[in-house]
Amino acid sequence: MKEIRSILATDCGSTTTKCILIEKIGDTYRQTIRGEAPTTVEAPFEDVTMGVVNAVTEVEELAHQDQHLSDGSLRPGTPERRFLRQVSRREADGDEREGWEIIVPQEDQQGVDAYISTSSAGGGLQMMVAGVVQSMTGESAQRAALGAGAIVMDTIASNDGRLPHEKIDRIRRLRPDMILLAGGTDGGSELPLDLAELIAAAKPRPRLGHGYNLPIIYAGNQDLREPINEVLDEVSALTLVENLRPVLERENLNPARDKIHDLFMEHVMQQAPGYDRLMNMCRVFDEEAGTVRPVPIMPTPGAVGRIIETIAEINGINVVGVDIGGATTDVFSVFGGVFNRTVSANLGMSYSVSNVLAEAGLENIQRWVPFEVDPYDLRNRIGNKMIRPTTIPQTREDLIVEQAIAREALRLSFVQHKEFAVELRGVQQERTISDAFEQDSEARSLVKMMELDLLVGSGGVLSHAPRRAETAWMLVDAFLPEGITRLAVDSIFMMPQLGVLSRFHKEAATQVFDVDCMVHLGTCIAPMGRARSPGKPCLQVSGTLPDGTRLDEQIPQDELRLWPMEAGGECELLLKPARNFDLGAGPGKELRAVVGGGVVGLIIDTRGRPFNLSVDASGRLDKLARWDITR
Repeated sequence: MKEIRSILATDCGSTTTKCILIEKIGDTYRQTIRGEAPTTVEAPFEDVTMGVVNAVTEVEELAHQDQHLSDGSLRPGTPERRFLRQVSRREADGDEREGWEIIVPQEDQQGVDAYISTSSAGGGLQMMVAGVVQSMTGESAQRAALGAGAIVMDTIASNDGRLPHEKIDRIRRLRPDMILLAGGTDGGSELPLDLAELIAAAKPRPRLGHGYNLPIIYAGNQDLREPINEVLDEVSALTLVENLRPVLERENLNPARDKIHDLFMEHVMQQAPGYDRLMNMCRVFDEEAGTVRPVPIMPTPGAVGRIIETIAEINGINVVGVDIGGATTDVFSVFGGVFNRTVSANLGMSYSVSNVLAEAGLENIQRWVPFEVDPYDLRNRIGNKMIRPTTIPQTREDLIVEQAIAREALRLSFVQHKEFAVELRGVQQERTISDAFEQDSEARSLVKMMELDLLVGSGGVLSHAPRRAETAWMLVDAFLPEGITRLAVDSIFMMPQLGVLSRFHKEAATQVFDVDCMVHLGTCIAPMGRARSPGKPCLQVSGTLPDGTRLDEQIPQDELRLWPMEAGGECELLLKPARNFDLGAGPGKELRAVVGGGVVGLIIDTRGRPFNLSVDASGRLDKLARWDITR
């Protein structure tokens, strides 16, 4: 039986189309070549396939040359390698036009065995959701939409405090790509029918394809299917799926998520310039059937979430991933097998950088800058980045300011994520007296940092930092990991392509993720407890590092220390926290742990949890200089 030897994968972003070639070398799949080109979904081209062909052409040209892989091994060039061929196609208007296709399957040196793609071009997938109770079925509907890779523009709920005409006006003005309507357990509330009547009164029109009805997915009380259909059938393209909250105690998100993917392909992508041709290009060789079959395009955030879920499932670990972009920051988490994703649509590093300033406040950004800076100058630097979003830092000072902004964007996005990733509301639970005194949001959050195994960063400011230690420092400051946590970064932002690849070839996706995508930064050890007495003992660390160095240190409170430990190396450490500090075994209780190295090494953070640095704190500049692990 013919096996899959080569895979071509693209990610069509809003500005850049990125292409990677994955090949089987020996018994392992490796990412061998990468190319990119400007995305061509906007005028004057208005054909996304042009950018794809340009990116694939660059990969084809590079395939003719020798390439050094991430582990230093050599991939010899193949001058006769070809991926593209020109074809004649009949377009929707009936005319024959010349175009390109990717050769599938591979025969000798021609073509590849699979071509797959993700896309966030044209604004990605934009949705509204509606639920009976905002904090219950409204949140469940958000989780379904966000998990499918959508940006949730608004949540309409019976109890959201808005008058009916305000909700109708909101639906009309936003013009989403689709609406997800939920509410009521099976056999329960009839309020979803009221929401359906509001939507029908709004007569919503889709953002793309003005001659088409807006896709609406109903995933609520199944007893209301017939009346819901009567209300919405004429004004929308209605689809009925299983209830996403059939009983209060259980969420059933997958049917709604799968249908969102399907409708994204059928309704949204079909209306975007050139996507019908791109969908025809996406094909894989089916090893079992021995034939070529089509594969769907995935929204980029949905694909990133898919690979995060896959890694958590295969390794049996809890994972937090973040992708920080120019306009948005996506946070993904898997704790106890439960996946959550949030989009901070107003927190980014270029287009949305002034929103970071507005939400964080100037002082919270200024506190991370290790030199005196005039507040007006700092505000102007941030404003210049917003009006010139494609610029990159030109001086060391510019880079430090950008990384200070990134810390706040990441911190705020993670706060929003923790507030959303909670246990199901409305479920009766037995609570102890100690539970009653805890903060409600904290007690119900699924994100438990002491149980986090792996923190993965992605996005330009993290992936392209001049030194990997800068990336690790930003992740530690923004996410404040507790206990023992591994840190990693996506080397060249290939997680979207690997996410869609994991849908049909999990082995190849995970091998490339582990070897070529994920750069292991090291391990962070951070005791839980307040560092009220800087200089007094916090953590005794004993052990022998992989290079033979003996580590026997008493780390005082309020420190950030780094010891080099190469990637692939491991060592067992005996960790003895002070009486009021906890590493997971209990306050003051010692712990033996095997920790892994990385390109940065072993980071020990005794600044305490919770941790907060004030811009007016005494000796702030001295502290930042002392904590600098990039030196």
